[in-house]
Amino acid sequence: MRQATREAGHGDDRGPGRARDHSIGQVARIAAVSVRTLHHYDEIGLVSPGRRTAAGYRRYTDADLQRLQHVLFYRELGFALEEITAILDAPGTDTLTHLRRQHELLTRRIDRLRAMAAAVEHAMEANILSIPLTPQERFEIFGDFVPEDHDEEASRRWGHTDTWRQSRARAAAMTGADWARFTEEAARTVRDFTEAYLAGLPAGGARAMGLAEEHRAHLTRWCYDCSYDIHRGLGDMYVADPRFAAVYEASATGLAVYIRDAIHANADRAGHRP
Repeated sequence: MRQATREAGHGDDRGPGRARDHSIGQVARIAAVSVRTLHHYDEIGLVSPGRRTAAGYRRYTDADLQRLQHVLFYRELGFALEEITAILDAPGTDTLTHLRRQHELLTRRIDRLRAMAAAVEHAMEANILSIPLTPQERFEIFGDFVPEDHDEEASRRWGHTDTWRQSRARAAAMTGADWARFTEEAARTVRDFTEAYLAGLPAGGARAMGLAEEHRAHLTRWCYDCSYDIHRGLGDMYVADPRFAAVYEASATGLAVYIRDAIHANADRAGHRP
């Protein structure tokens, strides 16, 4: 322990012209890890100091710090130390290769989190968290995603809003027959939008704006009082959120943007500009 303590605080004993290196204490502070962790990484050969002083103190080079950075990144993503060792010691890999791999892994995690957030929002808008569904209906809507697992998160994010309280109350009162009518109306709206879009009718035209108003009325009737501002935000989400966009794009490529533009045009027509 005394040796570790002395080593952690040991200063830089570089001679003239020696490349910059760092004591184990400095590295622990820089990387926000414990000295014990660095000792363990050294013992298993994961991150070993590039040199030692004559007194036996560990000295970490900039290359060692770069390797440690990669280790901590992969640890954050849940990789085991044995896996990290294999990744870092694989032949033919360099810093750029690791950075590209890390960027890909982060992108995947971000996409997954976005999909989870979108599913929670989907559940809120569709107003079905409290509606009894058959296993087939649940699978068709959510796949292997379970919205109840995120009910607490949704409540934390929106539980303070009147829209959330109103949505929950109406969901609790809906019967199976109500749910059937709700889904049929929603499907009919998509079909009507698709027909208008494929017919070349403009999103700012009377037909498309009329469908947007029907959609707003549908949400107000079944889910919550959907103001023009809320409706405009939903239109934006239909394009920005890949889960919603995929539903509409399955009917016609470009349909999500068409519906959004029709919703915006309808709100503008009603005098509700952003």
